[in-house]
Parts: sequence; C-alpha cells; structure tokens
Amino acid sequence: MAGARTWILHQLDAERGRWMLWLPVAMGLGIAIYFELPSEPALWLGPALAMGAAVAVLLAPAGSAVRALCIGLVAVSLGLGLVAWRTSSLAAPTLHRPLFSINVEGRVADIQRLPDGMRVVLEAVRLKGNGVPAPEMMPERLRVSLGKGAPRLTVGDRLLVLANLSPPAGPATPGAFDFQRVAWYQQLGAVGYALAPATIIEHGRPDGLVRTIDGLRADITERILKALPGPAGGVAAAMLTGEQTAVTKDVNQAMRDSGLAHILSISGLHIVFVVALVMGFVRYGIALIPPLALRINAKKIAAVVALLVALFYTALAGAPVPAQRSCAMAAFALLAVLLDRTALSLRLIAWSAVIVLIAAPESLTGASFQMSFAAVIALIAAWEAGSGRRHRLHERAEGARFRWLWRLLVGFGSSLATTLIASVATGAFAADHFNRVSFLGVVANLLGVPLTGFWIMPWGLLAMLLMPFGLERLALVPMGWGVEGLNAIAFHVAAWPQAASLVPSLPGASLWLMTVGGLWFCLWRKRRRLLGCRSWPSACCWGRARRPIC
Repeated sequence: MAGARTWILHQLDAERGRWMLWLPVAMGLGIAIYFELPSEPALWLGPALAMGAAVAVLLAPAGSAVRALCIGLVAVSLGLGLVAWRTSSLAAPTLHRPLFSINVEGRVADIQRLPDGMRVVLEAVRLKGNGVPAPEMMPERLRVSLGKGAPRLTVGDRLLVLANLSPPAGPATPGAFDFQRVAWYQQLGAVGYALAPATIIEHGRPDGLVRTIDGLRADITERILKALPGPAGGVAAAMLTGEQTAVTKDVNQAMRDSGLAHILSISGLHIVFVVALVMGFVRYGIALIPPLALRINAKKIAAVVALLVALFYTALAGAPVPAQRSCAMAAFALLAVLLDRTALSLRLIAWSAVIVLIAAPESLTGASFQMSFAAVIALIAAWEAGSGRRHRLHERAEGARFRWLWRLLVGFGSSLATTLIASVATGAFAADHFNRVSFLGVVANLLGVPLTGFWIMPWGLLAMLLMPFGLERLALVPMGWGVEGLNAIAFHVAAWPQAASLVPSLPGASLWLMTVGGLWFCLWRKRRRLLGCRSWPSACCWGRARRPIC
C-alpha cells in the first residue's frame, strides 16, 4: 500500500501543471450532485461544506496533492451551493392546473418568430376569467404562441389576448428533455396558445439594457425575414441573431441528419468568423494608412475592436451557453494577444467553463453546454498533442516544389481531422439527448463550413453594418444565395442512405463514465491518459446490462 501510494503521488506530481484544468470539472460535479439529489438541500449546506474544505486547504502542506484535493472539494461545494442558491433565487409562481379561455394581459418581454406565427414572452401578467389564481399565485412571466394574424409587435408593448394556458410540462419519459426545469430557470409560470388575434392595448419602449437588446434582436430578425422570405431567411436569422424559431421543420431535420445543426446555433464557429473578419478589416485598414500604422500597434487595436464586437454579438444572440463559452474563450484569446501570450490552451477553456458555470450553473445539464465544451476540449487537446507533427507538415509544405498543393492538402486534412474529432467527442451526448447520430457529418461539414466562413458570414457582417442605413438588403440577398447552397448541401447529404440513425438513450451511468473517460484522456498529458479510453467499453457494457428488453 505504501508503494502504491508513493507511485500515485509521483504520477500526480508529474502532472502538476494540469491540476488547474480539473477545477471546472469539480464545480460541475457539485452541480451534478445537486440535480441527482432526491430532495432540495438546505441553502447553508454548500457554503458550510466549502468552509470546511477551505480549512482543510489551509492545514494541508503547500503544493501537495492533498491540498489540491481539498481545493477540488471546495470547488465541488461551491458548485453545489451556487446552483442551490440560483434555484431558490429564481423561484416564481407557477400554474397548478390548466386554464381555458382566459384573458391574458402583459408586457412583451421577448419575441420569437415562427414559420407560422410568433411566440411571445409576457411579463407583469394579469389574468382575467374563471378559475384564475389568487394575486400572490399569479405567474410573473408566461409564454403564448400567436397565429399568423398577430399584429406587428415590439418589445415593451402591452398585449391582450384570449388564450388557453397550462403549467410547463415535465419530461415525456424518465430521463428525457425536462422543459419544466428549463421553464423554472426562465421564470415561466405557464405556457399556452392564443384562441383569437391579439390586441395591442398600449405601445411601449423596452426599458433597461437587456430589454433594449431583446427589442433590437426582434427588429433585426424581422428585417432579415422580410428581405429573405422562406427557409433561407430562417437560417440567416439563426446565424445572425440566434433566433432559431423561424427555421422550418424540414430544414431543421435536414441540418440534424447531415451534421450541420451546429451552424444554426451561434457558437464558436460564428464567434471565430466574426472576430477574424473584424480583426482583419481593422488591422489591414490601419495598414493602409502608413502614418497611423507606424505609430500604433494595429494588431492590438484590432483585438480590442474584435472583443467589443464579440460581446455585442453574444448579447444580441441572447447569450446562449455556446455563445457564452465562445465569447469567454474569444475574450481570453484576445487578452492573450494584448499581453503577447499563447492564445489557444486548455487553461483558456477551463476558465471559460468556470465563468459559464458561475453565470448559469443549470446549463450543465443541457445539450448545448455538454456538446460545446466536449468538442472544444477534444479539439484543443488534439491541437496540443499534434503540435510537433503539425510543424513538420508546415516545414515540408514550405520546402515543397508545389507549395500551394501542399498547403491545400494540409488545409483539407486539418478540416477533415477537426470534423472527425468533434464528431467523436459529441457523439455520445447527441445520442443521449437527441437519440440520433449523424454518420456523414464529415462530408457535409467539409462543404458547409467553408461556405459559411468565406461567403455567408462576411455578407452577414456587412448586412449588420448596413442596417442602420436601411441598406441591409444589398448584403442579405447574396447571403441568401449562400444559405440556399448550405440548405441544399444539408438536404442532399441527409437524403443519402444511413446518413443518420436512431439510437436509444444511454442508460444508467454510461454517460457519466464516458464523460470522465473523455476528460481523463484530454486533460492529462502522459501515457496514463490512455486509461481514459478504458471507460468507454465499460460504459457500453453498463448500457447493455441496464437496457431493458422491449
């Protein structure tokens, strides 16, 4: 036992530089424990455990593995306490039974465009009719779907509509998507649909920064859909404002089956394109003015402007989890540029994860958080592991006779490897959340991602710059051509045999085992990282043992 203890401590000491990477994992563990508890824990439990672990940190020897373990326990306790506090702080009244033919009056807080109408979130709600709850049990916010005859709405308008309301529904099957949990953290006390056209009883303006941005998003989405009617407009709106509700069901399904669904969600791909375009425009624009270029650092000025644009783009998209992660990573990367440090590292991902978990700890259970971080962690780990080979390929390309051909092959191989790594890293989460796995996503991404980066997003950025002048159509029309090509790729690949397959959800602790194994494989550096691969067969065996025969 003494020899085994010495060997374990030696192995941990060899990975001392990677200990910090497990900090967000520990926080996530505390959050996951909270959601697995059978009942709501006391609010003092997390802080009390964190204080006890902090005392242990002070008593442990400095720089020892014991102190690192105690710091991990502090992070676990903080994760548990943070999500418990957030759950309690967002408590709001919820309907206990359905209400029929109720007059609903409220102020429009958010507008989501649909192919056959719109969906609005109302706040400061008043309900009138038979069976309405007492004032203290009145929902503070609710969501209502309106038909095609809905009036032109803006955030801040006060609306009156006759609707049927019901409490937010729970999961259809055990372990399925839990809309009730999502509604709790959005403070939605009821959902429903209109029985008659809505009436605007008072025009208003959005008050506050958040509502102003929501109103701007709704206005931009409406202008995009007006310039690009049809399926192309829904996809364009999803890329520029994050509003996916206008995407038709056929396009959405084709994107999922072809492996291009990530393009519809504003995430790292979109943030990177926007940051790269802005940095390029600003940096080379300054270079065109020699007196200015000789006196300032164009690269750092471009980094500051790109950071401001990335923050605005994230806020405009409603700050979904992938966009939060991508914006945090972009901020750290641009800060590294300002400080002349390395921009891409797993430390950057770790701090991004900590920021997202502090801001929205409940996002840990969502597909966006899991798939987004899984893909990026795997890509950065592969980038670090293949740095030597990558340098050798670049040196060979520079010394080759047909340099352009080597560069083309290296770029093609990098795109292929990136797609394969991201697909493998997110496959288990896609199977668990969506019961569907895309097998031909490599082909679709090799065609769709370059089209998005070199044609669609540049025209989209130009359209955003032209909107204050009312000239956005000049850029949206060419952008629509690219979106139609992207949709054609999605439909073509989705129509191939075995493009996607239905799979059962992973039962038991299978997803836990695969997640821990993947993190072990990506976060460590030495050969012991290969032990993480052993958890995948174990997860599969667990799944076969626990899967019911039906």
